[in-house]
Parts: sequence; structure tokens; C-alpha cells
Amino acid sequence: MRSEGCVQIPSFCFMVLRGVLIWVHRSVGGMSDRQLLVDAKDIGKRYGDFVALHPLDVRVHEGEFFGVFGPNGAGKSTFIKLLTGQLRPSIGRIEVLGIDAVADPQQLKANIGIVPESESPPSFLTPPEFLTFVASLRSLEDVEGKVDHWLSWFGLNEKRDTMCKDLSKGQRQKVMLASAFIHAPKLLFLDEPFANLDPIYQRKCREWLLDHVAQGGTIFLCSHVLESAERLCNRMAIINEGKVLAAGAIDDLKLDGESLEDVFIRLVGHTIEEAEQIAGTDAEEE
Repeated sequence: MRSEGCVQIPSFCFMVLRGVLIWVHRSVGGMSDRQLLVDAKDIGKRYGDFVALHPLDVRVHEGEFFGVFGPNGAGKSTFIKLLTGQLRPSIGRIEVLGIDAVADPQQLKANIGIVPESESPPSFLTPPEFLTFVASLRSLEDVEGKVDHWLSWFGLNEKRDTMCKDLSKGQRQKVMLASAFIHAPKLLFLDEPFANLDPIYQRKCREWLLDHVAQGGTIFLCSHVLESAERLCNRMAIINEGKVLAAGAIDDLKLDGESLEDVFIRLVGHTIEEAEQIAGTDAEEE
């Protein structure tokens, strides 16, 4: 595929044209041979007169580590809630693992792993009680063994008899991550998963996630931490104010000599500067 002024478009990339996130690929093997796990078409969520993320097309294949990055309030959590059946889109269709996220959100949630932003485990359950509940709900075998494994993996053995409400923020985050990891889901959605974790467990979780993808798992990550994109993701989207600014393989987003931080500031900083100019103009008119 060639166009004037462009030598070659990568085999698999996202392009953004007039605010629309478009999946572009050539059938040369690789990702085209993998199962399509997330297929969202023309989605958006209406908030009053504003339709966030619209028009947006998203396709994520098996074995990808896909990241969505943006500043606080950019629309990342809305993005992930739409794809996981926690919010109904105002427009468009969403299929995840072949399941209609609008028509059957409960079946969808039963087949994926989710770590929502700023969520905590039930206050009056202990960590093993909560993980046992999750494992039993998912009809896992060797529930006791799996619960013991993840409590040990996250260093929570000494908190086995502590109610979740009395855990630290980092310990509660570990319990939430354990509840998502315990069934080794084919598709895992993570919204700011490293919040409140110390550097040791951030690294440990990154290594587990990369290993999970290497074994065929797929991860959809939302964060504002660009370091996570550099270390983990093979593709990413940058969003701000409910709009996708750019998306694709990380190297394809960079101009000559740019770091990922430079890309982020170039895209997001520009929109912030425009907003400040508009605000300044309004103030002058008043």
C-alpha cells in the first residue's frame, strides 16, 4: 500500500483521520492469523451534548498488549468500561470474545479479567475469603491451592485474617489484581493497575503480564504512565478530552528523534494549549 509522499504504511497500524481511529493492515500473516478478541465499531458515549470517544473503531487480536494512555480525565476509564460491559455505548456496537457487550454484559464479564480503577475488595471479607468467592464463582478447580498461591505471590500471607477494609491501599490493590489473575483469563482489562504498588511489585506484575502475553494471553491496559507503554505495549492509543489523538505501534508514532514523552507532549500539550487560548479569548470578550 503506497500513497504520494509516503514510502510505505506498516503492515499493521492504526491511523487517525478526522478524529476517527482506523485499523489498517495488509494480509501478510502475523496478526491477521490471530483470533480477533475485541471488535468495536463506531462507538461513543453521550454525556449531555458531548459524545466521548466517537467515532471510534477498535480491533485487538490475540497475543497483543494494547495500551490506552492520556492525562487524568482524558476518557480512559470510559473507554475500558465500554469494552467490558460496565457502560452501555450511546452509539455503535462492541463484541469482545465474540460476545455482544451490550446484549450480554454478564456473560462478557464472566469470561474476562478486570481490574477497575480505584476499586477495592469487599470491606468485610478477608483476602482469602474474597479470592475463594471469586474462584468459586468462576468454577475453578483446586480453589484452595490457587488462593494460597496468589496470597503468597503478593506477599499477603500475614494478612490472611485481616478484613480488607483494614488493609493498606497497596494491599487492597494486590487483592484486586489477584482476583483478576487467579483464573489466567484469555483477555485481561487493566485500568491503572500499578497504582499504589511499590516498585518491587510493579516489576513483578509487569513480568507476570509479559509472560501471560507470551503464552497467548491478551491485555488491554489504561494508564497515564508512559513508562508502562515503553516497557509493556506493542501498540497504543493516546487520547485526551474524550478523543483519540493518535494510535499505532509505538515506533510509528514517533517523529525523528522523539521519545514517547515527546510524542505525548506534542499531541496532548497542543490540545491543552488550544484550550487555554480559547479560555483566554473568552475572558477578553467578557
